[in-house]
Amino acid sequence: MSQSLVERIGVEPRRAQVIADCVELIDAQVKAKGGLSGMAIKGAYATIKTIKRGFVPSVVEALLDDWLGKLQPHHDRWSAGGAGTFSEFVIARSEDVAEDLLQVTDERAAKTSHTTAKKAYEKMRGNAKKNVIEAIPELARLIEKHLAAAAAAPAAKA
Repeated sequence: MSQSLVERIGVEPRRAQVIADCVELIDAQVKAKGGLSGMAIKGAYATIKTIKRGFVPSVVEALLDDWLGKLQPHHDRWSAGGAGTFSEFVIARSEDVAEDLLQVTDERAAKTSHTTAKKAYEKMRGNAKKNVIEAIPELARLIEKHLAAAAAAPAAKA
């Protein structure tokens, strides 16, 4: 039986780099937002980042296994005969993938004791799916890159 995404890229030595890349992706996505909604997103993100130094990486760390778990069924379907690359497969299903990933953040936001973060999330949740869909191509490439590196790692040690 093949390893899960969590087993392949959610453990050290790969985990720390996956988290760092996810944080970079989030930062870049926020920075690229424009218009009034972009200003609101940037403001909420700045607020969240001031709550606690390292808040965003700590949230990514806490949610990574759940996010990878939500991506697992998509990876399994692709592995079972999906055409093209995993990135292409996920991008073609961006709406479903976004919903799956947002289930994780919705559950986390409902349980958080950080009231400022919770309020910021609730304020931004209406546009969250659109924002996640926009990030899916980069996220898919990030996952694919780490899967390739994980697959190459044992060969490099041999």
